[in-house]
Amino acid sequence: MHIDPVSYVRSAIRSVPDWPKPGVTFRDITPVLQDPRSFRVLIDLFVYRYMRQRLDLVAGIDARGFILGSVLAYELNLGFVPIRKKGKLPYRTVAEEYSLEYGNAAVEMHTDAVRPGQRVLLIDDLIATGGTMMAASRLLQRLGANVIEAAAIIDLPYLGGSAVLRKTGLPIYTVCDFNEGG
Repeated sequence: MHIDPVSYVRSAIRSVPDWPKPGVTFRDITPVLQDPRSFRVLIDLFVYRYMRQRLDLVAGIDARGFILGSVLAYELNLGFVPIRKKGKLPYRTVAEEYSLEYGNAAVEMHTDAVRPGQRVLLIDDLIATGGTMMAASRLLQRLGANVIEAAAIIDLPYLGGSAVLRKTGLPIYTVCDFNEGG
């Protein structure tokens, strides 16, 4: 029996209604990570996509992007760069602010995390409004990196983030998408 890997991963994602607030359906990837088979299938999807691309680093966005990005970097024999929430890194940093529905936030990375011209894959668990991914991409570019692609497990296209990111010219890859409530 053949099982489509994308459907397999998608079926392992838990939908939690009305969290963190009424009307929101949270897409929880922890069941994917907890099950060794679905976690391997997920990582393999990314590895097969990127194994023949010329990349120098994988950059993961705080916090679930750390899980995916570090495993993917290991599998591709690349270095890993954490992009953190503001105030979490101990060395000299550069920050990029972005808007949230309730205010502003910022992500930052060490000033020596990338070198000009390095080819970077940017990864997170989910693209919603695209603000965090956009800020992380701008941060990498400010330090001279070339963001080859932004990747995530889940796209929520009804929130418009992936469309906004694509309009900037940033290539996007997601394993699966969820329409509102679906």
